[in-house]
Amino acid sequence: MILIGLGANLSGPSGPPRATLEAALAELARELTVLARSRWWRAAPVPASDQPWFTNGVALLDTALGPAALLARLHEIEARLGRVRGAANAARAIDLDLLAHGGTVGEGPPVLPHPRLHLRAFVLLPLAEVAPGWVHPRLGLGVSEMIARLPAAETGPLAIRPES
Repeated sequence: MILIGLGANLSGPSGPPRATLEAALAELARELTVLARSRWWRAAPVPASDQPWFTNGVALLDTALGPAALLARLHEIEARLGRVRGAANAARAIDLDLLAHGGTVGEGPPVLPHPRLHLRAFVLLPLAEVAPGWVHPRLGLGVSEMIARLPAAETGPLAIRPES
């Protein structure tokens, strides 16, 4: 089970964030098998800032690529879709994160599973839509357990909601 997080809060060459994320999924589907994808979610920036809200989602993939090769491929797609790497947590036109690659646990690069996925509602709520039975291989926690551990303020409509 390969899980990819997708996010954007700035327009890029493909248009507004949602259009850019759809373009990223189309690029992924050209070379990999996209087995499922969540609906799009609107989420406040983390950490809190005056940036625009993000559009986020999660895709479940199948590929023969190993973690490092897949991450390199994700970075190539980001660059084509307008990602300019700068300061951590800065606004961006596209962000593709390798969340998990099978049961691989590694210090990286890439670090697997993603080191903050269990702390982020904008990852866990869409993840629950595509892989509700997934268990974090380091923590031994299921998706619903990780969601239950999030502060209520992070899962409420002032922090995250499905995009209409």
